[in-house]
Amino acid sequence: MRKTATLTISLLAAAALLAGCGSEKKDAGSAKAGDAAASAQVSGGAKGAAPKKGVPHQVVFEVGGTGASQVMWIGSTNHFEQVTLPWTKTESVQLEDAELKVGVTVSVVPGSVKGKDGMLKPAPCTIKVDGKSVADNQGGKSAEPCKYKLKD
Repeated sequence: MRKTATLTISLLAAAALLAGCGSEKKDAGSAKAGDAAASAQVSGGAKGAAPKKGVPHQVVFEVGGTGASQVMWIGSTNHFEQVTLPWTKTESVQLEDAELKVGVTVSVVPGSVKGKDGMLKPAPCTIKVDGKSVADNQGGKSAEPCKYKLKD
């Protein structure tokens, strides 16, 4: 019971921390004048200049197992929901402006699944970018979430 509570608390803490680390894109039409000027200064472009964009990447998040589980993933936006396993989500992620230099972390935090011994363990997860496997948690052997720094 203590192990289950510790794992649940760890997953919730990871989810809360990662929820603040996403990259929300602002709608250019809703930006305030001050935001537009600051954006232009940061990106080095003139006021109202179009953002620099990289190539779109296909990011595939996968969580294995059976049954239902909570899953959090960060791609182009943050998501947290109850899913049926096995689960796959594909997103297109395109880096813009400063993200082109520093990159963006994409990640998936799988919930727990029941192991062969009846104990709860992290569900297996993987991330693929443009068809290439870039992150996994060794079939659920690692309690770490799957994460990858996407750069152009």
